[in-house]
Amino acid sequence: MDASTEGAGTASGAVVEAAGAGGRVAVAPASLSPSRAGDFMQCPLLYRFRVIDRLPEKPSAAATRGTLVHAVLERLFDAPAAERTAPRARSLVPGQWERLRESRPEVGELFADDPEGERLARWLDEAEALVERWFTLEDPTRLEPAERELFVEAELESGLRLRGIIDRVDVAPTGEVRIVDYKTGKAPRPQFAESALFQMKFYALVVWRLKQVVPRRLQLVYLGSGDVLTYDPVVADLERVERKLHALWEAIRVATETGDWRPRPTKLCGWCDHQAHCPEFGGTPPPYPLPVRAAAPEVVEQGRMGPG
Repeated sequence: MDASTEGAGTASGAVVEAAGAGGRVAVAPASLSPSRAGDFMQCPLLYRFRVIDRLPEKPSAAATRGTLVHAVLERLFDAPAAERTAPRARSLVPGQWERLRESRPEVGELFADDPEGERLARWLDEAEALVERWFTLEDPTRLEPAERELFVEAELESGLRLRGIIDRVDVAPTGEVRIVDYKTGKAPRPQFAESALFQMKFYALVVWRLKQVVPRRLQLVYLGSGDVLTYDPVVADLERVERKLHALWEAIRVATETGDWRPRPTKLCGWCDHQAHCPEFGGTPPPYPLPVRAAAPEVVEQGRMGPG
């Protein structure tokens, strides 16, 4: 899971706010999370809509089911080890769904056109099946997580702040750290595994910078397909991720100052909530709400040739 809300302000600490679309407060980016880093890499304009304009998005059934399953797996560890059974986990689903509806009333819109509750019942059955599949992949009676739903934040020497929420942290008696993330979708094909591990290496970098400990193992648990993907990072991995994030943050800084946020069309555009504002679909972005800094004119010193 990921902390998806970026804080107000800039990397230098100066707060920059303006009136955004629909009266929402627009803010300059101040930190980077795995989700928002992924947004920028996927489409800079999507990043702008989510982080700066803060345009509303409709809840999706898949994402909401993922939130529900995460809540159930977190709460299961409240019980003594011997009571962490599949039936108990399934029994937690209805109650956690009610809690989710109370905390986020907008998710109720997913089933507004389901007066008989048939779609909701199938959706809850699917969530229960995902929870039950987890027991074929891990044995919670043998686990005592050190942390669950752990918010982490670290500031790099450059001033870049990284933040996120780790689903589970296991610490062995020897001190070795394992970072675990639950995914309710299917495992990616091998050629896309590196992209899937980006989020986990991001978390490992934050833990390394916070605790000076390189996690022994990164583990992705795919409940949709019943697969477990693991990776054992080394310092060189985390240094590469850090360099990548610095380059990404510099690109975000330039886009923030110039207001130049370009769409990057992919097959994922079909699921985007912001087509009405996207030039690729004939839409117009809302007026850019932050100050735009004009590019400095290029100066060529007398007696020297400019770049050829």
